[in-house]
Parts: sequence; structure tokens; C-alpha cells
Amino acid sequence: LGLSNSGLAVPTRTGDSTIHVRNTTGMSIGDTVSIDTGSDLEMRKIVKIGTAASNHTTLWQPLPDGPVITIPAGSTNVPVQSVAGFQAGEKIALGYGATYPFVGRDLEQYEVATVTSVGKPGTQAYLAVDTPAGATNIKVTSVADISVGDKIRLDIDSTGHGIETVTVTKVGNRAPVTNLSADASAGATRIKVRNETDFVVGEKLTIGTPANQETVTISNVGGAGLTGAEMDFTPALTRAHIGGERVVSPGTGLELAAPLHFNHAANVPFSNRGTGISFEPATVFAHSSNEPVQALGSGIVLDRALDHGHAINAVLRDPNATTAGYQGSPDPDLWFGGPELTTYSPAFGRTIPVREGSMVLRNASGMVVDSLNYGGLVDPWAAEGYQGISGSGHGGCFVPAPGQTAGFGPPSAAEATNISAGRFPDGVDTDSNCSDFLLQSVATLPVPSAVGATNLKVSAVAGFAAGQSIRIGSGKESETAAIASVGTTGATTLRSAISAGATLIPVSNAPGLSEGETIAIGSGTDSETAVIASIRRSGPTASISVIAPLSKAYAAGTQVAGTGITLTTPLRLAHVGGTQVAGSAPPTPGASNQYSRGRE
Repeated sequence: LGLSNSGLAVPTRTGDSTIHVRNTTGMSIGDTVSIDTGSDLEMRKIVKIGTAASNHTTLWQPLPDGPVITIPAGSTNVPVQSVAGFQAGEKIALGYGATYPFVGRDLEQYEVATVTSVGKPGTQAYLAVDTPAGATNIKVTSVADISVGDKIRLDIDSTGHGIETVTVTKVGNRAPVTNLSADASAGATRIKVRNETDFVVGEKLTIGTPANQETVTISNVGGAGLTGAEMDFTPALTRAHIGGERVVSPGTGLELAAPLHFNHAANVPFSNRGTGISFEPATVFAHSSNEPVQALGSGIVLDRALDHGHAINAVLRDPNATTAGYQGSPDPDLWFGGPELTTYSPAFGRTIPVREGSMVLRNASGMVVDSLNYGGLVDPWAAEGYQGISGSGHGGCFVPAPGQTAGFGPPSAAEATNISAGRFPDGVDTDSNCSDFLLQSVATLPVPSAVGATNLKVSAVAGFAAGQSIRIGSGKESETAAIASVGTTGATTLRSAISAGATLIPVSNAPGLSEGETIAIGSGTDSETAVIASIRRSGPTASISVIAPLSKAYAAGTQVAGTGITLTTPLRLAHVGGTQVAGSAPPTPGASNQYSRGRE
């Protein structure tokens, strides 16, 4: 099965001349494209290229007033988790027909409308501190997308803590919440916490459980270190506190139009549905929480209308698009237009994209024949093997997702190309997703490597070992080499000059570097090594703190890097930054999988 370079994001109808597609990469005006396959095949030329459909968001799932809400048929607005990618005048796809509990066996169903206005997404957060009846201010863990006039639903229907809907009259700042990362003794004026983000000097700080809680004033906030961040305060603690106890700076919170009727406890969730996305015409179907809502973009305009309709995920192929979809040989037995298994979408409550999902194979009568989870344990019922494996480094049985090798977020283009997860030896199935699938070792070069170099700076070292054969680059720009030794990851440069004796190193960024890692500053005889104590990763204040003072001065632009991978022989070719380094042969469709090592 080969994924085409694009596919239909929603069904088309007879007479449509604008189609909404999953991807437009590599396509150009004037290209002839094929739509669908077999007897449904139609050929058209592209006369205009707009934007592709974006990764979908979901209809808002509010807590505590959910977990499922239904927007009735006849509506012209839906509350959503995100408004990214939606624009007035473009199309929106509204999913419908989901059943609860959801079972992945039905084809997506959408109705299409035109966006008239884009508002704000919903906000889901918590009360940061206990709030008594009569209060006109609530301290909250997030104020994102909350505006004056918004109505917020508080609490659950229980004795002494009834439901209230309050109106916001003023928006202040959020209450940052963290935990002690180490014990704190009575008399201490400094604590270590897991996270120092948004804690401000001069603001109040509440430490401890309701049984031993005390309030102090922040006098200094330090940077993150190996065992957490430090905060100083006055006055000294009067009680001892153990690691893990809650630490809160209440912030200024939200002012309310009327006093609260009930007491509300810290950690109680609240929901603000936001103003959502408006559209026309009104919906024909009801739409429920967690059903997909997708920005369709402006799509592709064809030279003439379609002769008949085509289903969602129908194939759209452009022979000139050589950087998307399945490329190379052999030709697949069957092309498919979607869904794209490696699509990124924000997970609920997270701020970074993740790639994970499940695949289920059914027979003609709908019975499950085989299944797996990839990237994480998403649908436990669809995972093979014993699921009781837990503890540090374990999260149940799932297939690793190719490309997730160098930290959080999407992989680079190089990391996402020519890598695979597959069974080895080929065809063996022990019915355990914990052990059946192997993943190629893969990394990228954060900085270029010159001809004759015997050391590679890399974004990741997981899965690489001395004696292993690796492939650097692809196609005509590739070469193989053997590993002599494996060191540490990452590479960056000095943002400004530093003097001898410095312990704070200003850098342009810090990808791939980690606390406790040994790094090298400079090159050749004008270099030295140091151990990282803490990192501020990005922005104008990106920096690395080292444990011991440096012995030399260095100019701006000097390389700061992990010790990387050392090779047994010099490189024959030069390789630019971003080049892929892989531990096995590329995927071999139609032939046995090739892996040089065990599961990574």
C-alpha cells in the first residue's frame, strides 16, 4: 500500500472544480493530476493552488460540565480546542456521527460550511487555591483566551460545592503551580522546586498541604538545575516540608461580577468554552465533543468541473510531486490518499505536537484480525501483548513511531524520511507490540561535517554503538562509515564572546544538549571540555551554565557541542546541517526488512 502525495480531505460532488486536499507540497500550476483510481479515475489540470487542509482540532470537551456536549443541528457556531488554521471565507469540515465509547471502524463523516468568523478556543484549567463563598476573585492556573465578559462554569454538583456560572470582569495573571523537588527544613529561606516558570520576585508563595501550609514572599528566582530550580523567600519557614508538596504563587486571577455562592476547593476544574468558530449555512447534523473539526484551506482549483463525486481520502496523484508520499520502487499494489499515519495533531492539554495513533485490520464481517498502537498506548484494546509492563521507561506495548528520536515535537525532514518500524526477522509475529517491531537508529547533523572529518555532531545517540555501520546522507550524497565510539549529543554556537573563568555560556540555542552532559567548547588545540549544570534553551537569553569555570576565552560563533559520534575512517564527502544519520539500510518495500541491531 502506497500513500499518494495527496488525497481528498473531504468528499467531492459532481460539478466541483475546487477540491480540498490533504497536501499541496511539490505541486505546481499546470500539473496534470489524477483523482481517484480504477473506474472512478479522472484527470485534470491545476489552474490555482491555495492552502491544504490543516491538522484537525476537536469540538470542545469541557470539564466539569462534560465529558460530552452536543451542539444541535441548526447551529452556526461550534466551540473548539484550537482555532489555528481557520480563516473567514474558507471552508470548515465538521465531523459527525461518532458513537461513545468510540470504536475505530467507521469512515469519517463531515459536513462542509464556510467560515464567517474565527473567535477564541475553549480554556480548561483549575482553581489554584481554595476559594470561599462570597469571594469576587478566583485564582486560576491559566488565563489563556479568557476575556472580560466570558462566562465560566465552576465545580460539580455536590453537597456544599454546587455548580456556579460566573462572569469575568477583569483578567489578571495566572497562578503558577509546582512542587518541591527536595525536602525543606524549618528555618529554611530557600527551596528547590520542579519548575520556576512564571514565579515572580515580590509575589506571595504558598508552600505545603492544607495541614501545614504557610505563606512567604519570593525574594529571588534561580534558573533550572540538575535537581530543580531554586527560590529564595522571606520570612523563614516555620515548619518542615517534604519533597513533592505543592508550591503555589496565587497571582491576581480573575475578577468576578458577583460574589460566589459556594466554597470551591483548589484543583477543581473550570471550563470556558470560548467564542469558537462561526460558519454558514447552519449544520444539518448534531456535533459532539471530540468529533473532528478541520480547516480545509482554500484548496486546489481545477481546469474543469468533476464528472462525478469522490470519497474522502480518495487518491490525488501529481507525478511532479517528488517530496511527498511514497517515492521510489517498487510501485505499490494499491495507492491510498489518506489518512496519513504520521500526521501531527495537538493532544488534549498539551502544548507540543505528538504523533501517535492506532491501526486496526478487520475482515469482511468487521471482526478484528490484527491491531497495533504506534507512538504511544492510545487505544489499549487495540494493542497486542501483555499490558502490565510499567515503571520508569515503560508505557505498555506499542510500536515506536519513526522520526521521534531527537526530543519533543516533530522530527526534522531528514529524520522523517527513509526510516521505518518493522518486524524482524521479517514476517514473525509473536502478538506482542512490546517486542515484535524494531526501529532504525536515526539522527541528524545539527552542524555541517567537512570532507576528512572523523567526528559527527549529532542530534541523538540512542541506538548507536561502537562497531556499528551507519549511513550518512541519502541518494548520491550518501556514504557509509563505521562507529569507533559514541559520545553525547547536540551542537550550537556562542551568541557572544566569553572570557576565561566564565561559567555562563550564551548560546544561539541548545538543541540536543542535556544537563550533566560533557560538552566541548572550541576545536583543535584551542578547545576544552565542560559539564553542563543547567540550560536555558531558547530565546534571547539562551544559555548554558557549566559546573566549573572555563580556562580559556572564546569568540562569538565558537562551536559548543557534545562529543558526538567518532568514526573509524574519515568522511569521503561533505554533509550539510540537517543531513540524516541512520543505523540501518533504508526501508525496502516488497523485500525483507533490514536492521543492523535489535530494537532501539
